Amino acid sequence: QVQLVESGGGLVQPGGSLRLSCAASGFRLGYYSIGWFRQAPGKEREAVSCISSSDGRTYYADSVKGRFTLSRDNAKNIGYLQMSSLKPEDTAIYYCAAEPMTPCVLNHPDWNRGYWGQGTQVTVSS
Repeated sequence: QVQLVESGGGLVQPGGSLRLSCAASGFRLGYYSIGWFRQAPGKEREAVSCISSSDGRTYYADSVKGRFTLSRDNAKNIGYLQMSSLKPEDTAIYYCAAEPMTPCVLNHPDWNRGYWGQGTQVTVSS
């Protein structure tokens, strides 16, 4: 059974950090680019970051550049999103996706045909 499961979300104070995980089962995550997306209440889904399957290059939205770091461990079939210097505007449900595109492109419509997780809530509040 093909599945992506996000974990690591929670409540954190502004300026804090969280690490999200995206665990894949039923397929080899190493053959796919991984994307992270988020959706805040009342807002459209936003592409946050992606990492290419071919060379591991990463791409970030301007809103998170310098604060978020995306990595992957192909041996463990997991992707990670390290989030630092979190702001209240980072509050959202975060989703990971896997799609064979390479290199990855943040806002490419092909993400919609990939595998998606169920999402994990991140709340940044004092």
